[in-house]
Amino acid sequence: MITKTGSSGNNRRLRPLVLLDRDGTINVEVDYLSDPAQLQLLPGVSQGLKLLRQAGIPLAIVTNQSGVGRGFFTEETLAKIHDRLEKMLADQNIKVEGIFSCPHHPREKCACRKPLPGMALKAAAALNGDLSRSFVVGDKPCDIELGKNIGARTILVRSGYGRNYNFSSLAKPDMVAENMEEAALWILGQKT
Repeated sequence: MITKTGSSGNNRRLRPLVLLDRDGTINVEVDYLSDPAQLQLLPGVSQGLKLLRQAGIPLAIVTNQSGVGRGFFTEETLAKIHDRLEKMLADQNIKVEGIFSCPHHPREKCACRKPLPGMALKAAAALNGDLSRSFVVGDKPCDIELGKNIGARTILVRSGYGRNYNFSSLAKPDMVAENMEEAALWILGQKT
């Protein structure tokens, strides 16, 4: 499911994107966040995303939202959550060019659920993205595996579940950051 995207302009040259996980990466992790009032940005998120936007790097959110498929909330509620998240970011002068979500239950074995590449491919098509020059930022192994599956560079942020995992034996990120600001500084130091 594509929640919303900005204009794509198919005549533009392909560009690197930063694909961001939502829960535990941008906002505080809440099991099956089902109410827009539960949204709370994590420390360092505003500063990090501002740095990326100031550098002209497009941002897109790619998020597994199986709470829809499990019947915990509806796609309409998910849209309201994303509307509030976009407003919270806009209040910090941060624009997200697209939000892509997978509403399916894991049993459905869809092609969009991370770590499969479906959402990243949709984001690249909608935003003229070059996935091989892009970055995936997240707090779980499925985020790092998504990045590896699409040939992107990967950053584990330790702001959510990332602080609980030992990634030495799992998917190995290209970088481990304490928060989004540190991740953004690393991204800005890479050649795209």
